[in-house]
Amino acid sequence: MAPTPRLNPGDTAPDFTLDDTDGKPVTLSDLRGQKVIVYAYPAAMTPGCTTQACDFRDSLQSLAAAGYTVLGISPDSPAKLAKFVAKEGLTFPLLSDPDKSMLQAWGAYGEKQSYGRTVTGVIRSTFVVDEEGRIEIAQYAVKASGHVARLRRELGV
Repeated sequence: MAPTPRLNPGDTAPDFTLDDTDGKPVTLSDLRGQKVIVYAYPAAMTPGCTTQACDFRDSLQSLAAAGYTVLGISPDSPAKLAKFVAKEGLTFPLLSDPDKSMLQAWGAYGEKQSYGRTVTGVIRSTFVVDEEGRIEIAQYAVKASGHVARLRRELGV
């Protein structure tokens, strides 16, 4: 597999329309004028992804107060995402990218290291998109635990 191109600060965020847990489409460009945190994660209801989602849930009030909207994206089906939302009491949209087209366009799908092996999959990544739709922060291969706290410090939230 060819290396996945990565986004950098200043790049235009590739637009996407993905279904949420209710099957309703969410389009990134519809959120212009807002600051958006987009995070990509491998699979709902796994330990690391649950830790990360719950950290965003627990930080949502302060992020929203600072003007940030949070979107989580994985290849999971809307039905699986709905179960994840219900089980963990998540209060922000989770979006489904089953064909991984958004994840690939954002450089969040490709070769990665997992337990010392090279595998192909979702690269846990976080992006901050500014009000004009440009990448402000692009972080790849982030750790599930502690990442949201570091991001909040970086954003001054």
